[in-house]
Amino acid sequence: MTKVDARDLRTNETDDRGRIYLGTEYANKRVTVAVVEVESDHPDEDELAAAYREASESAEELADEWDEASDEAWSGLDE
Repeated sequence: MTKVDARDLRTNETDDRGRIYLGTEYANKRVTVAVVEVESDHPDEDELAAAYREASESAEELADEWDEASDEAWSGLDE
């Protein structure tokens, strides 16, 4: 097994087709690439569901507060 110096590791992001630009220093050279870890920049389904629930609950609370404030404002105009 080949030992890899941690200083030689690089993190790159892929384009929308999964390609990585290595740079001109690798032009006309044979390069072996190992994928060590893959991170998604999209939240998983559980995170999305929790975020939607939280937003829905916040919207309901805000609507209730607005309804009360609106009723107070309208009744203040009637006086």
